[in-house]
Amino acid sequence: MISCALRPEKAILIGLKQEGRREPYRLDSLVELQSLAASAGAGIAGVITQDLKIIDPAFFIGRGKVSELEELIKITEATLVISDEDLSVAQQRNLEDVLGVTVIDRTGLILDIFAQRARSREGKLQVELAQLSYVLPRLRGKGLLLSRLGGGIGTRGPGETKLEMDRRKIKERMARLKKDLEQVQKVRTIQRRTRTCSGQHLAALIGYTNAGKSTLLNTLSDAHVEAQDRLFSTLDTTIRRLPGTRQILISDTVGFIRKLPHQLVAAFKATLEEVREAALLLHVIDVSSPGIEEQVRSVNAVLQEIGIHEKDTLYVLNKIDRVSEPGLIRLWQRRLEPSIAVSAATGAGIPDLHAYLERWLTRQMPAVCFRLPLSEGRAIDRIYTQGTVIHREYRGQMVLLEAHVDKQLASSLKRFSIPRLRKKSASEKSSHVHE
Repeated sequence: MISCALRPEKAILIGLKQEGRREPYRLDSLVELQSLAASAGAGIAGVITQDLKIIDPAFFIGRGKVSELEELIKITEATLVISDEDLSVAQQRNLEDVLGVTVIDRTGLILDIFAQRARSREGKLQVELAQLSYVLPRLRGKGLLLSRLGGGIGTRGPGETKLEMDRRKIKERMARLKKDLEQVQKVRTIQRRTRTCSGQHLAALIGYTNAGKSTLLNTLSDAHVEAQDRLFSTLDTTIRRLPGTRQILISDTVGFIRKLPHQLVAAFKATLEEVREAALLLHVIDVSSPGIEEQVRSVNAVLQEIGIHEKDTLYVLNKIDRVSEPGLIRLWQRRLEPSIAVSAATGAGIPDLHAYLERWLTRQMPAVCFRLPLSEGRAIDRIYTQGTVIHREYRGQMVLLEAHVDKQLASSLKRFSIPRLRKKSASEKSSHVHE
């Protein structure tokens, strides 16, 4: 894979201009591959593209391009070739045999970046499982060094070949990882139930990688999450409370990308569950990006893959400070509704986003009136801690509370609910205590 040494590994990128594809997609994809390679720590020694009507089943690119690639490797002394398209096991092996250097595809590159960025135990487990799923069909008869992936080579069984033993060890390790991740998922389930019981609503930040999700989380909640101008800067889920309200939590999640490896989607199931369970999706979009349409489409494709494409969504058009033409922002606001234009870096538009979230919370928590004996201290406390009290009135040993509460709390306290209080005049309101 890619070295993280002080001297970056030289890489040559190969892209395919397949007939029928739209040119903007091809160019954006190859530019993105360069950014991915740089994020992984590789230096770009050259780029080769080819127009093909039919993909070569043996080498992916044509035989003539293979010879051209071999010559470029000699000239640049490159030690790595990265394909923008996924390679079959046979294509990867054939290219490595002919070129004499390591060959990986876009999926392998993204997995390598994830391996470098994972910090939490959960993140490391998920990345390792994804890597092993990718490596397993690519084992060769000469064996594979697994120490980098956390596996080890033990004693061989009677008559067992090295290759068979490698496969067995990988499958055993994958089984252990899946069990560990099941435990992580159970913990997350308990945490979600606790949030639900406490009347908290989760809004999940989603979006294309490097759209500014972590910066937006920091701006909204002063979370101090690492935010850098690079692809996949954040992998681990971070949840913070939105200041000014006890009921809204904001979560940051791993960024999406076009052709997101299916191994990652499967391995990050526990993390993506946070998105699935969110009451609101904040789809963060880099409105300054020339590839905005393709990025939105890629994110929506992943959402559809995990079955949450119809969830309540607000489009957050970020980085408006980088857009010189205001008409472009208005164009995307019309195309993507509902939407709010912001700059997480400068704070522009953030008050509008706060106002939207407050209105959204109000819709989730309708106003309900309760009539409770003062002896029901626990029920009164639940209304104050899980809801927002907008009116309080004492009548002897009873208290009347009007509050915004969620449906679950309203149902559990249904025996105390009464019809909405009539609107009071200013003089009447001044004689009561308000919250």
